[in-house]
Amino acid sequence: MKLTVVGCSGSFPSAESACSSYLVEADGFRLLLDMGNGALGELQRYCGLYDLDAVLLSHLHADHCIDMVAYWVARYYRHEGGMPDRIPVYGPQGTEERLATAYGDVPDDKCMSEVFEFHSLDAGRFEVGPFTVAADRVSHPVESFAFRLEHGGRSLTYSGDTGPCQALLGLADGTDLFLCESSFTDGKEDVPELHLNGREAGEYAARAGVARLVLTHIPPWTDPQVALADARASYPGDVGLARPGAVYEV
Repeated sequence: MKLTVVGCSGSFPSAESACSSYLVEADGFRLLLDMGNGALGELQRYCGLYDLDAVLLSHLHADHCIDMVAYWVARYYRHEGGMPDRIPVYGPQGTEERLATAYGDVPDDKCMSEVFEFHSLDAGRFEVGPFTVAADRVSHPVESFAFRLEHGGRSLTYSGDTGPCQALLGLADGTDLFLCESSFTDGKEDVPELHLNGREAGEYAARAGVARLVLTHIPPWTDPQVALADARASYPGDVGLARPGAVYEV
């Protein structure tokens, strides 16, 4: 598997990065995890606009899904070659309605389902192209999922947005790469069931026995070096910060 960081800023885009979006490729199949603010423009650096094969949306906060509205426009109103085939979009219950409302109520004759084949997520395992995906609910104010992707005996786990929860340990168990949110600063923010800090991300990585930890979803007001230092203090393995354009071979 090949992972490319399209965007990794939390809550809103920073001067350096779009919001959450990660391109995962294997066997010529291109799967996108989330498409937050600014991600559609950045995605075109790494993938053709009509070359995605599927999208997984962890939850329906704008910094993880809002550029799907622009992507619907790009696919529906494609000027050359007609409308491309529909692609599967996996998201929480009500994903189509949420995106249509964000657009401003899509007219009946321009249904989002003409562009995207929507599937509602639930806890469990399913196949997407060459990937086996395990999804589970995590701790966040809205319905939110973390994912474990497996291919060719290798695995990648993406936390989505979550506070501390047992489900994250199960998905990350022994994973080769743990892409984990680190929104908060230890000792600064303490909001239950919302986000993790660097120390907590490191603790989960250590308890799950992951091979590599990459911290992501760090908002512009959080010092990434503090998050990194806190993660290193609680996790003895390979740990780094997600950067736009960074590529990981999993």
